[in-house]
Amino acid sequence: MKWEGKLEKIDEVRWRVPKKGGMRVPGIIYALPSMIDHILRDNTPVQVANVAHLPGIQKYSLAMPDIHWGYGFPIGGVAAMDMEEGVISPGGVGYDINCGVRVLRTDLTYDDIKKYLRQLLQAIYTNVPCGVGSQGKLRLSKKDLDRVLVKGSRWAVNNGFGWDEDLDKTEERGEMEGADPSAVSPRAKERGMPQLGTLGAGNHFLEIQVVEEIYDHRIAEVFGLKKGLVTVMIHCGSRGLGHQVCDDWVKTLGRAMQKYKINVPDRELASVPIRSPEGEGYLGAMKAAANFAWANRQIIMHWVRESFSKVLGKSPEELGMKLIYDVAHNIAKIEEHTIDGKKKTVCVHRKGATRAFPPGHPSLPDIYKNTGQPVLIPGDMGTNSYILVGTRRAMEETFGSTCHGAGRVLSRHQAIKATSGRNISKELEQKGILVMAKSIKTLREEVPDAYKDVDMVVEAVVKAGISKKVVKLRPIGVVKG
Repeated sequence: MKWEGKLEKIDEVRWRVPKKGGMRVPGIIYALPSMIDHILRDNTPVQVANVAHLPGIQKYSLAMPDIHWGYGFPIGGVAAMDMEEGVISPGGVGYDINCGVRVLRTDLTYDDIKKYLRQLLQAIYTNVPCGVGSQGKLRLSKKDLDRVLVKGSRWAVNNGFGWDEDLDKTEERGEMEGADPSAVSPRAKERGMPQLGTLGAGNHFLEIQVVEEIYDHRIAEVFGLKKGLVTVMIHCGSRGLGHQVCDDWVKTLGRAMQKYKINVPDRELASVPIRSPEGEGYLGAMKAAANFAWANRQIIMHWVRESFSKVLGKSPEELGMKLIYDVAHNIAKIEEHTIDGKKKTVCVHRKGATRAFPPGHPSLPDIYKNTGQPVLIPGDMGTNSYILVGTRRAMEETFGSTCHGAGRVLSRHQAIKATSGRNISKELEQKGILVMAKSIKTLREEVPDAYKDVDMVVEAVVKAGISKKVVKLRPIGVVKG
């Protein structure tokens, strides 16, 4: 289906997808004017409109400025569903359940590590298995895996992978309640068991960065950040386990739709009532996969701390390697929001979108009650990343959501075609960025040209008032799967 309609310009960064046909609500796309041509070429307004057909959807079908074509929902899509009349859709979460980002700060400056940078990357590359189908150093029993699926980051910390204070700075404390290991298929568990503590491939990465610019000194100080300090960003998800959970439940929900008389314009939007046995089953499995992802990032962070400690000869505590935050950007959450002046519990799908709660929100740890929730926005491996904070306007307009990264403009196949004959590793080194990757193919697939300009994506959400800039981070070393 090709997008034939027009987008109605609301203001400089908001564009309406008009309600027509079976759409229950209009769509809203957040983007700068210069981004609209690509959004139209990518045909993603079709997916925004398709999501607006889902039963129980509230207010709008939303899309962030990093929007691009996805499975069912666009990547960058947000939709909130009424708990009684609404549906849950795996396409609104994505295949990589709880793909997310965590950032830790250090007391180190670039000058402290520049002569050790290659050693640090090599140590991390050795310590953190990465690549397609990569297997970790952990050997879990089936009982261990079920505990991981229930306890998430708590399991990792209890088993020596990190510190108690890490949990305070992780969304849901890294342990989503209601996880149901019995809703996770044997095949999903089989795929996940050897992969805990692995980075994976594709757009997943581990990056050593430097604080390049500070926009809000008060909030940066709370985050423990100053200009010139070194940070580490980890971007990965639930690996083969999450992918299999999505695959299994898309099929189950697709078969169940007829039973509930649900019709959707795209079969990739397989959906069932949230309160149905199938809906609750998917939610239980999704939460288990989310917990696996949080444990995965926690363990990877522990091995990053160990890598720095080994190379620099000081403990992680002496190096000041504290977690700033960990946040998901592929997940469905049961949350309370104000809709038409009334508080209401809804199921918010965020697919390629980041939670962005404002100052004072009860879900935030005490340290961030006055700042708002840290929002972690990775760029591509050749560009800046950002730390933002959530705002009250995000709560009012986007169910407390914002962008999640740069967003692709080229498919992996197109990127490989476009980089024929180029030495991406050398190009990045000339920019002052060392990179270690499992394969040349990965670097070509993930070349900076394949992504939108993350500066423009961030500018759009800041202009819209749904996020506020705190710091900009510059990459100096990258590990890719």
